[in-house]
Amino acid sequence: MFQECFKSSWKDHKAVHKKAEKRDSDRYNPWPKYFFTGALRPFPVSPKREVPESIPRTDYADHPKGVPISEQKVRGSAYIKPLDDEEVEGMRVACRLGREVLEEAAAAVSVGTTTDHIDRIVHEACIERECYPSPLNYYQFPKSCCTSVNEVICHGIPDARPLQSGDICNVDVTVYHRGFHGDLNETYLVGEVSAEARDLVTVTWQCLQKAIDIVRPGEKYREIGNVVQKHASERGYSVVRSYCGHGIHRLFHCSPNVPHYARNKAAGVMRPGHCFTIEPMISQETGVDVLTKREGTTLPRFLDSSS
Repeated sequence: MFQECFKSSWKDHKAVHKKAEKRDSDRYNPWPKYFFTGALRPFPVSPKREVPESIPRTDYADHPKGVPISEQKVRGSAYIKPLDDEEVEGMRVACRLGREVLEEAAAAVSVGTTTDHIDRIVHEACIERECYPSPLNYYQFPKSCCTSVNEVICHGIPDARPLQSGDICNVDVTVYHRGFHGDLNETYLVGEVSAEARDLVTVTWQCLQKAIDIVRPGEKYREIGNVVQKHASERGYSVVRSYCGHGIHRLFHCSPNVPHYARNKAAGVMRPGHCFTIEPMISQETGVDVLTKREGTTLPRFLDSSS
């Protein structure tokens, strides 16, 4: 009986599948061979935004492949540059301006807002403060900030997808002001968020605070990972191992490397004048990431993006 029913309705069944296949083929998908790990999908990305020539630029801003020449010169070096008082003040100013930019982005996070709109706000806020948005063209990154939604670990590319109630959205802002990079980020709850998602964000914030608490001259950089993983594991979460905190000052990324997982082999001891980021990325399930690269780019590991 089942076979006869199936055969009699095969033409209608086939027509429905053809329509579904056409809808799928019409959908924007820049990575047709990529295996998506969750429900999130990429949306179209608007053209790269321009920065006025009057604003001091990074050495990669106009490079055809976005290569930071100054970073390349010290790549592989374990030397951690101590900043003098003038450089520390330069970093404080850059970070303060970065916080102002991030607050403007935070005010825009809501149901129905696209991450591209958030990127426009960040871009314009940077220009208003005479800052160059550090991510723009860094190894050809196409936007002025990173917006990582739900299962995207980090470095998500802002696009035309409207934020939905229940999303969590990390906005990662770095500004370049008078020779210094100020890097900071926060994760925001969009609309009505599940208790599980809220707990994930809370535990991640706690991991960051516990790591900050041990920062002092004489502390080993590898201890940060021990503290972060202990707290995450006690609450049933995993630590993403592929991405780490990093040194920052006149260079966007440099030594030290600051892993967030336990028993890491990070080199170095904290000294007065060292400046670095701590950026724990905590996962509900596995801490293993899945990557895709934008066509034609040569992104370093910390800028590979799966969004």
